[in-house]
Amino acid sequence: MEQTEEGQAAGQTEFDVFQWANSVDEVKNNISVELFLFNKNYTPYKVRYSDVLMQTIRSMFMLEAVEFVIKEADKGLECREYELSDGEDKVIYRIDLEKVGRAETLIHLIENEYKDIAFFTDNEYEFKRIKGIVAKFTYPGDEGQKTFYIAKGLAASSALKGKLSWELNGESFEPLTADVAIKVPEGNETAIVDGNIVIFNQSKFEKLFQYDYKQQVISEQKAKELQDAYSLSFPEGLTLNALLEDKKPLVKKLQAVEIGEMKQDQLLDYADEMQLELMTDDDGKIIIMDDKDLNMFVNLLSEDYFVSPVNGRRYEIKSKKLLDEPEGEPPRG
Repeated sequence: MEQTEEGQAAGQTEFDVFQWANSVDEVKNNISVELFLFNKNYTPYKVRYSDVLMQTIRSMFMLEAVEFVIKEADKGLECREYELSDGEDKVIYRIDLEKVGRAETLIHLIENEYKDIAFFTDNEYEFKRIKGIVAKFTYPGDEGQKTFYIAKGLAASSALKGKLSWELNGESFEPLTADVAIKVPEGNETAIVDGNIVIFNQSKFEKLFQYDYKQQVISEQKAKELQDAYSLSFPEGLTLNALLEDKKPLVKKLQAVEIGEMKQDQLLDYADEMQLELMTDDDGKIIIMDDKDLNMFVNLLSEDYFVSPVNGRRYEIKSKKLLDEPEGEPPRG
């Protein structure tokens, strides 16, 4: 099936989810699978599983997604770019893996740091810290081995502790023999194929990888405005976009600031007046080393520091409310 007009107009990738599903369906009995759990920091853990579960894993992860795409294609299913998502029926979405930092990190660790990935045990790592499960599928292709991933979220409430649970065996309750029993959620969530993320369930995808597209757009816009207005310096490998990621309160504060109204030399003078350690390099660029420096920088832009005329102490204002002008005085500025 061809790409949608919106995707073509935006010059998006030519990845075809329908072709992918058909190609996987053709070799579905010759696909190996490996399981990983990953925690809230997106650190993966290897998981061994019984051979008896092989077909169940294939069915719940791979076949569920592949058969949905093939079956629904004849009923008008479309694949659109995630940026154009609007909660439509009969639509799945696609986004570049590199745009979703946590998903990219997870896949990078599995593919490039495999030998250093530990096997998961509840005694050592605790299942309550686990955020999701991802199945890695590998099969022979025309140009060597091909790989794709299916990821699902796991809630801590889906786990049963062996010491606190019973199992019903026929007519009899017996102790649960495993350390932990988990219930894997039904339904399609997220597939990762050749640098593309295919989103079957938008809300579950956003929750699993903590990705908010609208917030991301605002964050990137504010990062560009800041770098256009101020000369900033970052350590190698660190960017302003990365620092602003997931910092909704900080981005919200930036939305209320007139970026560029306070000039760089004024901002530096203000920092000196408040005796704050905002450093500059030899070229006069403001050094932003970490979250602490970024918070200080944004607070200065927001004029959140002041010296009390009563006791001379310095304060950081947590919230501000603009007061009306005193009666009889014209507005300032």
